[in-house]
Amino acid sequence: PARFDHDADTKFPLQGAHCRLRPWSPDDLASLVRHANSKAVSSQLRDRFPYPYDEAVGRAFIALAAASVPPTALAIEVDGAAIGGTGVIPGQGNERRTAEVGYWLGAAYWGRGIAVDALALVTRYAARTFGLVRLEAFVIDSNQRSRRVLEKAGYQNEGLRRQSFLKDGVIYDQCCYAWVAR
Repeated sequence: PARFDHDADTKFPLQGAHCRLRPWSPDDLASLVRHANSKAVSSQLRDRFPYPYDEAVGRAFIALAAASVPPTALAIEVDGAAIGGTGVIPGQGNERRTAEVGYWLGAAYWGRGIAVDALALVTRYAARTFGLVRLEAFVIDSNQRSRRVLEKAGYQNEGLRRQSFLKDGVIYDQCCYAWVAR
């Protein structure tokens, strides 16, 4: 697990207009599995986000998330329930001021502005907590919804990574989006 000197003033939950971000809890297991066990969700994400997504996978994920201090994976909460997740993978070595950011929502919550809100919150949290100057996200070129989320959250499209993402036997192009501290 990663350990960083972090901003001691970070208080959870992080409150946005449409959601809250907070560390994952064992109490989130049922909600996590309910929202994550979706082919529509997993089809756009890396293979480490499996389908089917069962309780054993959920328990392992929550344990891994709890091991990172400060948290690098956060639950997206709406109406008291974890309905998705977001987080960062900090870079190392020469890329230690950069991180990859990711996010997902249960399909029932798509199109409500929650993902934009969560991405903006995690961007501010990660930049401050981990001393980052750059966050980047990679999205399948045809995933217009996710591309729009990134743009609305202040990320800019930096280009196309051709034939760079293999999912379910199909190779996709990916767009690279980045947020850079100014």
